[in-house]
Amino acid sequence: MKIETNNPMKELGTAIGVGILAGFAGTVAITISQMIEMQITKRPASTVPADAVSKVLDVKPVRKAKKEQVSQEIHWTYGTAWGIPRGVLALAGVKGWPATLAHFVAIWGAELVMLPSLDLAPPVTEAKPETTAIDGLHHAVYALAAGIAYDAIDSLDK
Repeated sequence: MKIETNNPMKELGTAIGVGILAGFAGTVAITISQMIEMQITKRPASTVPADAVSKVLDVKPVRKAKKEQVSQEIHWTYGTAWGIPRGVLALAGVKGWPATLAHFVAIWGAELVMLPSLDLAPPVTEAKPETTAIDGLHHAVYALAAGIAYDAIDSLDK
């Protein structure tokens, strides 16, 4: 019989791993949400992820098709990585709906600060209310899906 002992590195690794899975689930959900919204509003796909990386790293895609591909790759990587803070919240004892709410505030708050600072979007105080509402809805979909996924995976060992 093996006696379980408190292993902080194992707990951290598990929280990060489950967070990555939850972040992937959230990214699937926000992608579907955005695709539905784009069909309804006739909005073209965004290249903001590639534009942000271009500004931060001072690199440029060689052609438009490549920029769209890079935007998708960044979208999936960034969204999946944002699951890690969800895992850290759980590790800190914040779970369930409070963790989902804190995660939502972190991801959407980061965007609301980062994009205007890179001149890729207007400050929220100057943005169209409907654009802000749609963006908030997409991020809520992400946080809910990531939270549900995290909690479901986390409950498997109980």
